[in-house]
Parts: sequence; C-alpha cells; structure tokens
Amino acid sequence: MASRIFVHTLRAFTKPIATNIPIQQPRSFQTASRLLDAATTSAALPSRKPVGAFRGGLFGFLAGTTLAGSMMYYYILDEYKVSNELLTEDIYALQAAVQRIHSYVTTLEEKVDAMQKRK
Repeated sequence: MASRIFVHTLRAFTKPIATNIPIQQPRSFQTASRLLDAATTSAALPSRKPVGAFRGGLFGFLAGTTLAGSMMYYYILDEYKVSNELLTEDIYALQAAVQRIHSYVTTLEEKVDAMQKRK
C-alpha cells in the first residue's frame, strides 16, 4: 500500500513541468474595434453645456428673492386684514358708545327742560 502511494507521487513529479503550468501569451497593445467605435460615437453626441457658477448663483438669488418677496407680500396682506378687522371693531364699539352717550344726553336734556317748566 505504501508503495502505491510512492508510485503515485513519483508519477506526479515525473510529469513535464510545461503541462502543469499554463503558458501565458504576451499581451498585445491593440485596441478592439468596439472600443474604437464607442470612442467615435461618443464624440458625435452633443455635449451638455455646464451651467456656470455665476449663472447658477444669479438664478438662485433671483429665485430666492422672488420667493421671499412673495411670502412677505402675503404676510403683510394678512397683517393688513387683521389690523383692518380690529380697526373696524373699534369703530363699531366707538359708534355704539357715542349712540349711548347721545341717548343719555337727550334724556338729561328732557329732564332739565321738564324741571325748568315746573319752576
């Protein structure tokens, strides 16, 4: 049994070395036709013009200013409505107070006239 293992191991070492190690082919420095075609088609496509920092910044500034202005306009409009409602309520309260005072004054005048007629 031990002799069979020895014979098997000996056979593995007696094989030629070239069959055990694959021989590598030298690499060529040629490009494939697909890569060459891909390079020419990508050059034919129109390239996208990048947006510059100045134009992007100017657009962002104008958009932000417009948005802030419109928000401020609606805020001021809402505040105007609230203050207008408060002023209207105050005017109605003042009108009611004036009417009450007017009614008190007329009753006092009537009482004074009635007192003067008695004398």
